[in-house]
Order: sequence, then C-alpha cells, then structure tokens
Amino acid sequence: MDLPSSWICPQVMDLPPGHGFAPAHGFAPRSWICPAHVFAPSSWICPQIMDLPPGHGFAPSSWICPAHGFAPSLHMDLPSSHLDKSLADCLNEYFCSVFAEEKEGKGPQLGENTKETFTYQFTEEEVLQQLSKVKTNKSMGPDGIHPKLLKELSDVIAKPLTDLFNQSLLTGVVPEDWKLANVVPIYKKGSREESGNYRPVSLTSVVGKLMETMLKERIVEHLKTHRLQDQKQHGFTSGRSCQTNLIDFFDWVTKIIDTGGAVDIAYLDFSKAFDTVPHRRLLNKLQSLSLDSNIVDWIRQWLSDRQQRVVVNGVYSAQGLVTSGVPQGSVLGPILFNIFISDIAEGINGKVCLFADDTKICNRVDVPGGISQMTNDLGKLKKWSELWQLSFNVDKCKIMHLGRKNPRAEYRIFDTVLTSTSEERDLGVIISEDLRVSSQCNRAAGNASRML
Repeated sequence: MDLPSSWICPQVMDLPPGHGFAPAHGFAPRSWICPAHVFAPSSWICPQIMDLPPGHGFAPSSWICPAHGFAPSLHMDLPSSHLDKSLADCLNEYFCSVFAEEKEGKGPQLGENTKETFTYQFTEEEVLQQLSKVKTNKSMGPDGIHPKLLKELSDVIAKPLTDLFNQSLLTGVVPEDWKLANVVPIYKKGSREESGNYRPVSLTSVVGKLMETMLKERIVEHLKTHRLQDQKQHGFTSGRSCQTNLIDFFDWVTKIIDTGGAVDIAYLDFSKAFDTVPHRRLLNKLQSLSLDSNIVDWIRQWLSDRQQRVVVNGVYSAQGLVTSGVPQGSVLGPILFNIFISDIAEGINGKVCLFADDTKICNRVDVPGGISQMTNDLGKLKKWSELWQLSFNVDKCKIMHLGRKNPRAEYRIFDTVLTSTSEERDLGVIISEDLRVSSQCNRAAGNASRML
C-alpha cells in the first residue's frame, strides 16, 4: 500500500529495505513522526490509513500519537510545547471526575464466612521466584525503577526486598511511590475526540506489583480453600474465560429454546465499574472473608490517598486524588473487583453469568410466573446496586427476547424501560434473537477481508 510521503519524515523514508515499521509503542524517536500531524483531526488523515482494521500494523494510533493516538475534543491553538501538557491535564481532570463519593458510614455489615485465618510472611525464595518472572520489556512505574534492572540484580536485591515486603505487611505502611500511578489513556470505541472513549490504565511501581502478586496468590488460595470463589464469575479467574462464560450461559438458553420455550435476557451495564468501587464497602467484604488482618490493613492503606497523573508523550499532567475504585492495570485490582461483585447474584432465581463487570441474567418467560420472576430479579439487582453504590448505566442496559412464543414483556430498572434489542455483542460475539451465527460470521469474514 502506498502512503502519502508527507506523512513520513525523512528518517523513516531513508530506512533500508526490509527494516519494517515497529509497533506504535516502540516505533521510533518521536521526531520521526511529522509533528504537524501528530494530533491532527481525523479529517486530516488520508483514507488509506483511517480505513485500516485494528491490528493491521499500520493502525491509525501508530500514525497519530505514540500514546495510543487520541484526538481530544478540545482544539487548542497552543504552541506544541504546551499542547501535550494541556491534553494530559484535560484527560486527568476527566478521569478523576468519574470517581464516586461514598456515603458516610461503614456501609452494610457482613458476617464472617470462615473461622480460620492465615498468617503469612514472604520468603526470600518466593521473592526471588517473582523477580525471575519480571518481564523486562514492560514499562517502569512512577518510581523510575526499570524491570530489567530488577531482574538482572535479582540475586542481590531479593533479601532486602523480602525484608521490605514483610515490614510493609506487618506495619501496614505502603510506600508513597506504590500509590502513584502514571495513567495511559487506552482507546475503547466511538469517537476518538471524546475523552469518555478512553480507558485509564495505570502504570504503577514494578516493585509494588511484586508484592501485589504475592498477596494476590494468598488471597486466591484462601478463597479456594474455603470455597468462597463466585462460580458465576468467569473474568480474571484461573481456568475460566470468555468462552466458558458463553458456553455456560447459552447451553442453558439453547436447551430451553430447542424445546419450544422462550427466554428473556437482560444485558446489564455498570457505569465506570472499576473506577467507582467504594473503598469502605470493599474493605467490609474483605473482612467478611476472614482474611489475615494484616492483609486487609495493607490493602486499606494501598487504596487510601492514591494519586494519578496522565502521561502524554512523556509529559505529565498535574496529580489528581483517587477517591474510589480499584486501579486498572494493577495486580490486585481484578481480584478485589471480583470479591466486591461476588454477591450480586445472591437471591436471583434466573441464570446469571459474569465476566468481570459484564453481567447478564435470563429467565424462562413462557411459563407461569416467568415474567414476574424476571421482574423480581431485576428489582433485586437494583437493590444491590443501591446498597453497594455501584451504578447501572441504564441507557446501555438491554433486553433480548428469544423464542417464537416470547410474550416480549417490558422491563424497568430505576423506572426506566429497558430497550429491546434484536442483536447484541456479548464478549466479542454477536448474539441475535434467532440465535443464528450469520451476523458473527459476516463480521469475521469482513475483518479478514480487510486484512488481506
């Protein structure tokens, strides 16, 4: 494919044959990309680039900006030296604006599920093993300690790191550098000019992540030992995946449809779920699991007084206070979120499947009481949402009616009628109300064709 030469600086044009173009993350010195086009609006970009599918290798993001190529909605007439700082500040202000303020008090009180507790200290062998697994091609955190340095000096630093980790766990004191995150805005979908279409992923201290990893292993082992893992959760769970979620759910659905029955599926969407988890309520749930008190206290300190800053082309925004949520990009974040949401299906009569915050529930509705049961289940989810302060994005919640005898009932959450849909993208797979796979096959064929 021929690309306009005006988009490529002389250093790139002079590369020898076969050199190739590296991915966006390690593309080349920033000076290789024409500065005049780095933050250009999409209308400035040649159609050949914009029409390329994701993952092609010449993705638009690699040609727009090394920091994942966002074109913010603001159009700033600023000198280039100030543009990156202004963009970073704008994005960080938006990311911080979504944090939720938790209501006063400790929140709902929970009883203990287990009587046993474990006490735990890290060993030098365990720390050495974690150091050997460090990926040297990963980015360093705000503390400036490169992962390659940690791995190459593992024999030297294993003992002092072990002492540091044990002392931190014993006292509950978390180094400030471990509570600071460099946030990289990752494009999701929709307009690239909207700040809300970017997910904040935190780059944190690699040393801190080593301790997070070992704590996570102990928490997971504790949950397995006491059978406290949520069997409906397929996200961030060993041995489970998007595939197991879809197979489990639609095996149940298709058995009903194949016998002439009818099913209603509610696809539920949380609003900024990972960013709005209330900390006191999360800590209550951790305590209810009878985890070692030192671990709970350490996580409490790890969550408190966190700061974040957005990075754009090596330029930092001002720091912002993180008042809720679990850090996306951290090691502990996913397991803490799973624990927080683990009781969402309690008391639900219908079939429930989760993948992290992606939640779907269905009921058979061609039998007496089926529609009422679905309505009651949605009411229970509404109460859970209010109790635990994790809000649904009602406008994005959908209902799908399956089966020829489906009465196509109307459902509400928070007095809002849920929109009916004939087609929904479920964990990357297009599901239609007739359960045919033609839409998914056409989409896959189209993507493959564009890559040729």
